Amino acid sequence: MRALRGATTVDGDTAEQVEERIVALLSQLFERNDIHHDDLISIVFTATPDINSAFPAAAARVFGLGDVPLLCAQELDIQGGTPHCLRVLIHLNTPRRREDLHHIYLEGAQGLRDNLPG
Repeated sequence: MRALRGATTVDGDTAEQVEERIVALLSQLFERNDIHHDDLISIVFTATPDINSAFPAAAARVFGLGDVPLLCAQELDIQGGTPHCLRVLIHLNTPRRREDLHHIYLEGAQGLRDNLPG
C-alpha cells in the first residue's frame, strides 16, 4: 500500500471551480501514475477554510469514484498558508516504490512540496 499526494487551488470559491480543479487534479494523478480503479483503497480530501461552496468528494464522484471510500476535512487555518487550496491523499495498492510515484501540484499549489518527486 502506498499514499499519493496532490493539491490545487481555486481562483474563487464556486462549486463549478472546485469540481473543475478536483477533476483536473485527479485526472493528472491517475494518468501520470497509471492508477486503475481497482488499485484504490480510499481518498481523503482537505480544503482550506475559505472554500465552502462544495465538497471535493462530490467532484470525485463526477470523476467516477462513487464506490471508493471518500472523506472530506478542513485543512488547518495556518497563517501564511496557501489560500483557496484543495489537497488530496490517495491510498492505493501498488507494487511501485514510493520514489516511483508522481505527486501532482497544480495552479497556485505548485510550490507546496517541491521536495517530492514530480
